[in-house]
Parts: sequence; C-alpha cells; structure tokens
Amino acid sequence: MDLCFIIKGVSFFVQTSIGIVSNWAILISYLNMVCHRYKLMPVDIVLSHLAFVNMMTLLTRGVPQTMTVFGMVHVLNDAGCKAVIYSYRIVRALSVSVTCLLSVLQAVTIKPTPGRSIAKIKDLKYLIMTLVVIWLINMAVCIAAPFFSAVPRIGKVPKFTLDLGFCHVYFPNQLGYIINGFAVSARDFTFVGIMIFASGFIMQTLYRHRTQVQNLRLSNSRNGAAESKAAKNVLRLVLLYVIFFGVDNIIWIYMLTVSQVPSIVSDMRVFFSSCYASLSPILIILSNKKIRSSMKCTLRQQITQVEIYVCHV
Repeated sequence: MDLCFIIKGVSFFVQTSIGIVSNWAILISYLNMVCHRYKLMPVDIVLSHLAFVNMMTLLTRGVPQTMTVFGMVHVLNDAGCKAVIYSYRIVRALSVSVTCLLSVLQAVTIKPTPGRSIAKIKDLKYLIMTLVVIWLINMAVCIAAPFFSAVPRIGKVPKFTLDLGFCHVYFPNQLGYIINGFAVSARDFTFVGIMIFASGFIMQTLYRHRTQVQNLRLSNSRNGAAESKAAKNVLRLVLLYVIFFGVDNIIWIYMLTVSQVPSIVSDMRVFFSSCYASLSPILIILSNKKIRSSMKCTLRQQITQVEIYVCHV
C-alpha cells in the first residue's frame, strides 16, 4: 500500500472516529439530562436530532469508505449496498434539513414578536411533528436510490456511474445522471437559501439589539444574553455547513460534467461532504455549556462507579 492510500485511509479513519465519538457524546449528554428529569428546550431537541443524523451519516458513509480504502472490499452484498446507500441518502438530506430547522427555530426564538403561526414551531408538539414530517419527506424523496445501487462488478466501470468503492450507483444514461445531480443540488440549495435568510435575520436582530436594546424583547438580563449566545452558536453551525456545502457542490458540479469520475475526485467529495458531520459536534460541545456540564457529570458518575467496584474487589 503506497503513501497516498495510507494518508487517505488515515484521514477517513480519523474523521470518522472523531465524528462518531463526538456525536455519541452529545447524545449521551442529552440522555443523561432526560434521566435526571431535566427539561429539554426545543433547541436541545433539534441539536440531539442533528447529532444522531450526523452520527448515522458517518456510519453509513465514513465507515464503509474507510474499510474500502484499507482493502476490505466485498463486505456488502447487493441488499446491504442498497440499504447503506438508501440510509446515507436519507441522513444526508436530514443533515441539511435539520440544520435549516435549527436556524429557523433560533430566528423565531430571537424574534421580538413572532407571529402566532410561526411561533408554533417552538411548541414541543409541533416541533416533533415537524421532525417526523421531515423524516417522511426525505424517505419518500430518496426511495429511488436503492434501485440504482449494487456491489461493484468485475470489469470496467460503466459510464455515468458513481464509484463509491464499496458500492456503485448506476445511472441508465447521461440524462438520468444529470437530472439526479441537479435534483439533489436544487433540494440542498433550497435549504441552504432558507438557512442564509434565517441567519441574516438573526444577525440583523443581534445588531439591532446591541444598538437599540430598549426596543427589543431581549435585554441585558441573563436570559437575553443566553439567547444571544445561542443565536451566535447557530450562526457558526450554519457557516460551517455552508463552507463544506460549497466545497462539496463545486466537486459535485465537476462530476456532472464528466462521464468517468476519477476515484481521487470521488474520495475528495466523500471527505468534504462528511466534514460537517465530523466537526459540527465539536463546535456544539465547545459552545454549549449545558452539554459540557452533563458530560462532566456523566464522567464523575463513571469514575465513582469504577472506584466503588475497585473497593468491593
């Protein structure tokens, strides 16, 4: 195995490992809060959902890609390949959808006087319904993915095929290849556009809050400062997504212009498309005091249990 493959394999392994551990830590932290009867806010529910989606993104794309780079091929049959591709398409779509929902939710939260219909999104019942609807829509939209997926065949890779290493996604012709690419891009660009609009509103509100505090619902109180900090954290998440979304789509647009995609280009797209799932949980942990406190509490409990076990032994 040459140096290029080693670097590529280590990069995918590190990215996947860090992402899975970080997202799992967030989920455990929120689970610990629920077990201690801590009331989760709407933003907490969306963040926990985002952590789950990001972890599944890495499990369905990062793990198979890492195994393929290290030579562990033919680990999936056709059924397994279809299941992995379908699951990945769903969670990838959910990643942008839930991040968009998070930005809209934060915009509604920070808005001084939100309309009654818009403010319903902060209600737990409506928030859960929104998440369920997002799941159902993305499951329906991605239903065609398994029909074009199969394990790699021996021989030359046909034209208009996405070679993922562990699996191939075949398209019957160039038209189908391009339509699929633009359909996926159009969906993602729509959500990103909503994100940018919501983020612009948040930035405008924060600026007006700083210059005209007396005219806004937010104040210099602890609650106002907490809302302002939460809004800035959401802005950082959106910025992180937009950066990697831009790189991902630049590569994707290039891939649509050629019939045979070089493997290095495909690997670069996989890596950059997974960066958000890997880095966003680190940003969430560093910026969310509630999660850090829960992680410390859980760690102390584990240490205490180990000490009790050692004493009994």
